Amino acid sequence: MSDHEDAIIINEAQLVLAEKRTSLAVLRTGIAVLALPLSVVSVLIATSKFYNILHVFRFIVPLMALNTALTVLGAYLIIKATLRLHRYDRMIRQIKTKHSRLSEFLD
Repeated sequence: MSDHEDAIIINEAQLVLAEKRTSLAVLRTGIAVLALPLSVVSVLIATSKFYNILHVFRFIVPLMALNTALTVLGAYLIIKATLRLHRYDRMIRQIKTKHSRLSEFLD
């Protein structure tokens, strides 16, 4: 292989790895977004003896709607990132299979 072909292959591998890092960041964000509603509900349960649910019902309903939306968003981000991570892993395996010289650098 020529130096030019080697550079293209290395650039291709770097691009896939950069996309994989982005997916890992999305996964981390999804986990954080998913953890937020769980924390809020935990605080509400822990402090429930200090208030009557009927008196704060007008606050609880929108809060639960927001928690539901955040849970759905977090799950969506996690699922999307996981699917993309699997796709990038397949792409890396293909690159390693096609170009054995790179397989020692990509693990």
